[in-house]
Amino acid sequence: MKLPGTARFSTVCLHAGQEPDPSTGAIITPIFQTSTYVQEELGKHKGYEYARTQNPTRAALEGNLAAIEGGAAAFAFASGLAAINAITSMLKSGDHVIVSDNVYGGTFRLFDKVLTRYQLSFSYVDTGDLDATARAFTPATKMLFVETPSNPVMRITDLAKAADLAHAHDARLVVDNTFASPVIQQPIAFGADLVTHSTTKYLNGHSDSIGGVVVATRDEDVEWLRFYQNAAGAILSPFDSFLVLRGTKTLPLRMAQHCATGLALAQFLEAQPKVRKVYYPGLASHPQHDLAARQMKGFGGMLSFDLGSRDAAATLLKSVRLLALAESLGGVESLISHPATMTHASVPVEHRNALGITDGLVRISAGLEDLDDLKDDLTQALALV
Repeated sequence: MKLPGTARFSTVCLHAGQEPDPSTGAIITPIFQTSTYVQEELGKHKGYEYARTQNPTRAALEGNLAAIEGGAAAFAFASGLAAINAITSMLKSGDHVIVSDNVYGGTFRLFDKVLTRYQLSFSYVDTGDLDATARAFTPATKMLFVETPSNPVMRITDLAKAADLAHAHDARLVVDNTFASPVIQQPIAFGADLVTHSTTKYLNGHSDSIGGVVVATRDEDVEWLRFYQNAAGAILSPFDSFLVLRGTKTLPLRMAQHCATGLALAQFLEAQPKVRKVYYPGLASHPQHDLAARQMKGFGGMLSFDLGSRDAAATLLKSVRLLALAESLGGVESLISHPATMTHASVPVEHRNALGITDGLVRISAGLEDLDDLKDDLTQALALV
């Protein structure tokens, strides 16, 4: 099944990287649950030697995700953080990285608590402020690591200008595209060199798999990441690869509903007197709404809102019935969380507060339930605040 060069996005999601199984004609890529492969004779095999190095199910997913993001190659890892760690393996002692200050808490923990032990340095700036970002560059800067929209206060970075800035300093632009998904944002089209996702989230979409991916554009990065994936071994399993492949087939349809529900909930919450502030790039009140409208094809299913205090947030979180109190995002079920004590607990409190991650902040991952049921749930919970 050869995709035409003019294939559009939904068709690419369904078919890229996948061929009917040659032995049976199965239209779905099988789960090749094997640790090794029998070789025909010494030095002669069928392209597969050992499952850490190569697996047909994982290879199908990697081909699929590379095509979806418009990259040269993709590499699937055991988690989103394993994928980010793979990217940082391209750095050397003494190198410097500029990072979005409102980056995911797990990314901050990896950078600040682990990688600084290896003589890497990190500067955290509002990458939506290009002047501040430009001032952060040093002769040692090798990467600009951007998360947009950011987690959880939904700051937007101008990707085209960030790419120009990075390349002017001979640095790579790395974009964590997890919050947006490739349906509504394709950073490589704006000049990004590397794109990463937690495949756990929208790409899988069903809350039943943990994984990560790096999509690369440069030949030297592809070569290194292929070597590193085999050498370090934090690969995505065949079964998880199968689950993410299932997810990407419906990704455009799911994201359309996530976006519609996310916008509707943001508008609903903005009208509630007990809600002090709503963070959602689809709202006209968002300070970077115009940039988001230019850069994104929809505004996503993630939103946050501030209730003013931890007590108010705690009351709402224990009172919702349909929204599930849980970490993670991007599944078909709506999730609600408290970033200050959950996803961003590893970030120092003074830094959290400066970013707007207050004790009263609540984050929602809008799922695929009926919109009125979600509104009803929030209405009854807000009445108790």
